[in-house]
Amino acid sequence: MPDFHQEMDRLQGHMPGWAGRRLNRLREPKAIWVRVPAGIALAGGGVFSVLPVLGLWMLPVGLALLAHDVPPMRKPLARVLRFTNVKIEQRKTRRKDDKARQQRPATK
Repeated sequence: MPDFHQEMDRLQGHMPGWAGRRLNRLREPKAIWVRVPAGIALAGGGVFSVLPVLGLWMLPVGLALLAHDVPPMRKPLARVLRFTNVKIEQRKTRRKDDKARQQRPATK
């Protein structure tokens, strides 16, 4: 069974440094007054992803922020985060393998 907080840590490791630092601040217990409204706003924005400024990426990020404060949401989101982390890691491995193949000299 995936652990929500461990999967969030893994996801944070895949993010650019500036985004990971901001997410880390939002995950602190004292940031509840920012985390809950931000989670609601992101999830709501994700629902309206057909609009030009908003995107579908906002929905899972908003739900993940809300799951910090709503324990019943953690178990299903931990599974989604594990799936997402595995896909990100597979893609990174594939890209690294493709680059290594391209850099190898051609042999006859």
